[in-house]
Amino acid sequence: MRTYLATVVFAGAAFGAASVAAAPSETEPIAEASTAVTVQQARIPQGGLRDEAAMVLVGSALIGLAAAFRRAA
Repeated sequence: MRTYLATVVFAGAAFGAASVAAAPSETEPIAEASTAVTVQQARIPQGGLRDEAAMVLVGSALIGLAAAFRRAA
């Protein structure tokens, strides 16, 4: 219960700090952009395992698990 309470308090403090930091300042004037900017989007492959590699790993783990159960029986 103590850990749960500490987590909730920490999350609340982080959310409060983020809200205060994200609040617009009254002293800064809002400047409007007068020029248009074009940005090219680059497709970056996400890291991680490919589907085939993941299936091989899962299959190997299942075969090893079946062998362990067979020996234990």
